[in-house]
Amino acid sequence: MKAASVDLDYFVHESSFVDEPCTIGKNTRIWHFCHIMANSAIGRDCNIGQNVVLSPGCVIGDNVKIQNNVSVYTGVTLEDDVFCGPSAVFTNVVNPRSHVSRKHEYQQTLVKRGATIGANATVVCGVTLGKYCFIGAGTVVTRDVPDYGMVYGNPARLRGWMCLCGIKLDFAGSDHDVETSACVACGRHYRKEGARVSESDRGTER
Repeated sequence: MKAASVDLDYFVHESSFVDEPCTIGKNTRIWHFCHIMANSAIGRDCNIGQNVVLSPGCVIGDNVKIQNNVSVYTGVTLEDDVFCGPSAVFTNVVNPRSHVSRKHEYQQTLVKRGATIGANATVVCGVTLGKYCFIGAGTVVTRDVPDYGMVYGNPARLRGWMCLCGIKLDFAGSDHDVETSACVACGRHYRKEGARVSESDRGTER
């Protein structure tokens, strides 16, 4: 399908192709030179930038923003509110060879709600990126990233923690291995136990 019809609940630029069957949610916008391949599912209110490829079977949640030149391959799921920066790329095979077919070996990659993936980052297949984690620009992710974790480098290393709103958290030591932090921007409270961060029951101060 090649379309830019105002009669649809979503917008596809006339230079892009959407293969059937697939599903596209209301108010989603697909811009220039994209290819949405068969059996992909895209949620509501998404923005798909120029020259994006979604391979067969990709699952994209609601309010996902995929910037220009991003490749999302079979086996990748992006949950709601994920942000993919320009030229980020995913993989689905760990040991590709041109002369060996490994389509039956595709690995699954899960990007949880609210995660941010910076420009030019590479996410090697088979990992899970935790909710609201933050992947720095140019990072190569080779292992799981915890919820709210901030990683960067090649390979990615845990460098700190990020609030849901995208501001770095500073934890202050308290009892034993438990630390707490409040976001200086939005007031949300967090609790850190070892290498695990979660929102605190103290709630949000605004």
